[in-house]
Parts: sequence; C-alpha cells; structure tokens
Amino acid sequence: MPATVSDSRAFFYLTMTPNFDFATALLDWFDQFGRKDLPWQQSPTPYHVWLSEIMLQQTQVSTVIDYYLRFIARFPDIHALADAPQDDVLALWSGLGYYARARNLHKTAQLVVANHGGTMPADLQQLTALPGIGRSTAGAILTLGYHQSFPILDGNVKRVLARYYAVEGWPGKKHVESVLWDYAEKLLPQQRIANYIQAQMDLGATLCTRSKPACERCPLQSACQAYALGRASHFPGKKPPKATPIRQTYWLVLQNDQGQVLLEQRPQTGIWGGLWSFPERVDTADLDVYCQQQWQLRLNSQSMLSPIQHVFSHFKLDIQPLLLRCESAGVTDKDRGNWYKIEDTLKLGLPAPVKSFLQSLQQ
Repeated sequence: MPATVSDSRAFFYLTMTPNFDFATALLDWFDQFGRKDLPWQQSPTPYHVWLSEIMLQQTQVSTVIDYYLRFIARFPDIHALADAPQDDVLALWSGLGYYARARNLHKTAQLVVANHGGTMPADLQQLTALPGIGRSTAGAILTLGYHQSFPILDGNVKRVLARYYAVEGWPGKKHVESVLWDYAEKLLPQQRIANYIQAQMDLGATLCTRSKPACERCPLQSACQAYALGRASHFPGKKPPKATPIRQTYWLVLQNDQGQVLLEQRPQTGIWGGLWSFPERVDTADLDVYCQQQWQLRLNSQSMLSPIQHVFSHFKLDIQPLLLRCESAGVTDKDRGNWYKIEDTLKLGLPAPVKSFLQSLQQ
C-alpha cells in the first residue's frame, strides 16, 4: 500500500527537498532538544530499557517515572525481579493499569534467569518469544540496550511516520502497520542508532503530538507530506468507532466486627488477573445463603454504598458496592481469600478502583 499523496500542491512541495535526510535532520534536532534526563536513560542496560518500554506502553512518561523509580529500587536487576513473589510485583504495579504487563514482566524475568543466565537475549527471535515482548519492544531493547540496528514502531513513531509519508488508514490495521514497518526499516541510519530511535520517540511525544502538533518547530517539516497537504491532524487515521459495552457487578464488601475486610485473589487470567479484590456477584439474591455456604459467615446487616464506574479500554464497568457486616466467626480459604485490616490491604496488589475504595473506607 503506497503512501497517499493526491494533492498536486503537495507533490510540488516535496520535489523542492529531494535530498532531504530524515535521520540527519532528526538527530540534529535531538542533540539540541531531545530528552536526555529520563531515569531509564541514565543506565540504559537491556533490563532498564525493557522495564521502561513495558511501563510506557499506553502510559504517559509523567505517570511512569515514579513507578519506574519505585520498581528499580525494589528490583534493581532481573534476578531480584525473578525471585520476587508475584504479589510484590503486582503491588508495585497497582494503579498503573494493564496488569498483564506486570504478570508478563515477572514471567519473562524468570524465563531469562532460567534459560538465558539472567541476561536479556540480544537476538530478535529470542526476545519476541518471551511473554509480553513484541517486535517493537524487542527493537527498543536491541537498539537502546545493545546498540544493534533495528526499527521500532510504538505509538509515537507510528504517528511521525504516518504524517511524514501521509499514510492513510488506522495503524491498528495490519496492512497499514506493515507499510509503516517498511518505512521504519528504510529510514534506519548507519550511525548513532540508539540516539536515532530515542529521537523518533521524543519527536512524537513532544512536537508531533496526537492533537495540535507543533509543525512550525518540527525538523521534518520541509519534507513532511501531511504538512504539505495541510492535513497533519488527519494522520494517522482514527480507530473506527464502536459502541462501548457496559457491564455490571456487585462488590461484596464483607467486614467483620473488628473492622477487617475480606479480599480474594482473582484468577491469573482475565481482568485484574492475580490482583486482590472483593468477592463479586452479578445479583444480590440470597446473599445470606451465599455468605454462609461460600465463607461460613453469618450476616448481621447490609447496605448499599455509592456506585462506581471504572472505564477499561474496551468496556465500562458499573460497580455497586454492598457493605455486608458479619460476625468474626468463619473459616476462609487462604489460598483464595483472607481478612485484612484496611491499612494492610494497601500493601497488596490492588486494582485502582479497589484501592481508591479502600482508602475511602479509612476516612
């Protein structure tokens, strides 16, 4: 699929810069304006690059910095991460979202220690065989961590290339992504590969932004086809809209007469996999029977609390918390659930809305 440039004015404009060097222009800009003080740039080992790249997936730099610093303080190397309990990893990830990233991070650390001597592979195929590492993340590890020549195609780079070549269509479509990968490979320079890859990401993050791109300050402006067309905001194409489904659930906030709450660990797969949350039900029928049979608890009272809506990437979840006060007696299966003081729950791996809700109970 060729880049789409149908406007004759754009064609004339582009022929004015036939010898434009994409990499040189980008590197010259990076030397003056690129970001060089981010914490993961200070010790760009393959481990640090990998960790930062996973955290930065669908998450802004400003949000990631504090999480990254806490993570590195607790897990300074891949051996420390591999040896840690999954609960510790998820607890430090709590609030960052997309928790499969944390579970895959932990699995990959264990596999690297077991199969690669604790050193991240320096081979594309070996990297992409690990959980949670795709072609772009592998490319970042190889270029930023090992200074090998590989392209990347994260969200920022997709936007830069889609505008530079005026590539029509949503990059989530396979054929559009393939075109962008071809351009990414074609543009790779012979020198300063790590700086070049960082420069691509920086340009997309600071100037070639999703809305209101700063084209007047862009080092690629003179050869950018989207700019020539006067349609920078048109590229890349938008994801086709579709209705966002709404799901509903009831949280059973079981609290004993000592003020402790009952939390259970969710299955490893699915939403909030491996995190700690309240027992859930799709309705409120026969709660006393459920609590007696499931948890050997006798209810004393129940009341509805303020509803919560949590928005995921592909659906909205309407949550109705039910405060169920019960007697302390009762046997819990500690492999699935346990009683916790509220202040102790905050040390667990919790989904963001659960953590916020528990904090509100403290007030």
